[in-house]
Amino acid sequence: MSTETRNVDLVGQEVAWNLARTAVFAALMGAFAFVSFPYPLSPAPVTLQVLGVFLAGIMLGPVWGGVAMVLYLLAGVVGAPVFAGGTAGLGTLFGASGGYLLSYPIAAAAIGYVVHGRELGSFRDVGVGRLVAGMAVGTVVIYALGTAQLYLVLRSSPEWTLLRAVVAGAVVFLPAEALKMAAALGIVRSDAITAE
Repeated sequence: MSTETRNVDLVGQEVAWNLARTAVFAALMGAFAFVSFPYPLSPAPVTLQVLGVFLAGIMLGPVWGGVAMVLYLLAGVVGAPVFAGGTAGLGTLFGASGGYLLSYPIAAAAIGYVVHGRELGSFRDVGVGRLVAGMAVGTVVIYALGTAQLYLVLRSSPEWTLLRAVVAGAVVFLPAEALKMAAALGIVRSDAITAE
């Protein structure tokens, strides 16, 4: 009687590779959240998280980019201190800045879709215009949802009008987002990025 040993692949190599990259991007988002400081013009802090959303959408595409952001949110909800300033918990998602966090999976998927379409291709083959368009769409998603929740949470205060929420929740952050877009372009065009 002979015993035969065979390798059994539970998941394909491509799926395993995408899962690993997804986990890395979720962890990267947590690290980016620690680069956070209060912004006097808004109740929401300035963080590097949007840069992570840009990179996830561009490098992972619409499906895996969105999954990476969901994984990041789940880590924060179960108690990992991965939200801005090292915070965690479900309550953060329902706070004034929770709309930004909740927008990340949608924004990463939208960026990935604009950049890649339905099929994930090499981000190196995508033109700068398409990359910028994808990040612009992602920025709109992030600030639309972030501003909406900011307004809904703070509207009981008479000074928080919808206009003030739009200005304090989105407009004041646009220069920072332009810098993050430039950084994302520099990263994805860098020769240091060898594996996709």
